[in-house]
Amino acid sequence: MYRIATTNVPLLHSCPGGVKREQIVQDLPAAKVEKKLIFLPQSKKIFFSMKKTIYIFILLPLFILFIASCNQHRWEQHEGNALGTYFCITYSGEENRELTEKIDSILRKVNDNFSIFDTLSQVSLINHNCTNELTPELASVLTLAQKISSETEGAFDITVAPLINLWGFGKERTINADSVSVDSVQQFVGYNKISYCNGKLHKADPRITLNFNAIAKGWAVDKVSELLVKSGYTDFVIDIGGEVTAQGSRNGKPWRVGIQVPTETADGPIAAMKAIELNNAAVATSGNYRNYHEVNGKRYSHILNPTTGYPERSSLLSVTVVAENCTVADAYATAFMVMGREKTRQFLQKHPELSVCFIYDEQGRFQTETINLTFAE
Repeated sequence: MYRIATTNVPLLHSCPGGVKREQIVQDLPAAKVEKKLIFLPQSKKIFFSMKKTIYIFILLPLFILFIASCNQHRWEQHEGNALGTYFCITYSGEENRELTEKIDSILRKVNDNFSIFDTLSQVSLINHNCTNELTPELASVLTLAQKISSETEGAFDITVAPLINLWGFGKERTINADSVSVDSVQQFVGYNKISYCNGKLHKADPRITLNFNAIAKGWAVDKVSELLVKSGYTDFVIDIGGEVTAQGSRNGKPWRVGIQVPTETADGPIAAMKAIELNNAAVATSGNYRNYHEVNGKRYSHILNPTTGYPERSSLLSVTVVAENCTVADAYATAFMVMGREKTRQFLQKHPELSVCFIYDEQGRFQTETINLTFAE
C-alpha cells in the first residue's frame, strides 16, 4: 500500500510546486525519497454536489528533488478557488499572464452556465422556466449527458435535481424525504422527459429541474486542457476539485495518481491503496463514504438512484474511471456507482476504451477490482 508522508513531508498546498524541495530532502532519507507519494489536493468541500473523492499524488523521482535547480524544465502553476472548490493547473513553461486570464475566463463561464447557487446562471434560469434557450456550452454538455444517460439506462441522469434537494444534498442540507415525497417528485425525474432541439430545451413538465453536478467539473477540466493544447503546451496536469487530466509527462516521468483509501473524514493520515499512471488521459472518482447524512443511526449517501429515488446502498465504496476525457470519466463514475459492479462489468464489455477500479467492502476489509486498468509498480 502506498502511503503519504503526512508527518515528514510538509504539505504547503495542492500543487507540485507547493511542496518545498529542501523540506522534503531534509526530512526524508535519500534512499527512500523515490518511494514516497507526495499528496497534492486535499479534498475540500466541492461546489457541485460533491461526490468526488479522488486525490492526486505525484511520485517525484530522486533526481528531481536534488537537482531541481539544474532541471531543464520550468514548471509554472496557476491555482485558486473557483466553482466553489479549488483548482490547480501545473504546466511546463514560462509564466503566462494571458494564459491564466483565459483559464479564469473559462472557469467563470462554467459557473455562469452550471452553478445551481447562482440565481442568474443559465441552469438556474432554465430550472425556474425563465428561458428554454441553451447556451452553446450548456447544449454541448446536455447532449453528452443525454447520450450517457441512454447508454446507462438512466443510471446517470441530470434531471435528478428534485431528488438531490429532497435528500438534502442541494442548497438545503436537510432531509425531507419519505416514501410519499419520493414518489411525488419521481414524476419529474427521467432523462427521457427532456429533449433539445433547435437551440431550445423542451420539458415534459415545467417542474422538471436539472443538475449538472456530476459532469460539469469534468467538462471544465477538458475546456482548460483544450486551451493549453491550443496554446502549445504539451506537459501539464489539471485538477479542478478532484477531476483530473494529465498530458505529457513531468520531467520525462509519467504523472501518477493515487486512489485513496476510503475513509469517512479528511482528517488524519492519508493513504493511497493503489497508484495509476496517466498519460494523455483523465480520471475521476465517485464515492459514497464522504458525502452522506446520518439520521437515527441510518446513513444516506449522496449517490442517488434516479430510477428508485433513493440513495444507493451496496458494498461498493468508490469507482475510479480513466477515460480519454474528463467529462466522460466524471459522468461514468457516478453512473457506475449506481449500476454496481456486475452491471458495470457487463457495460464495459462494450466499452473497452474505459478503465475502472472498484473499491468495495468485503467483511470489513477494503478490496479492489480493476477492469482494463493496470496499477503502477
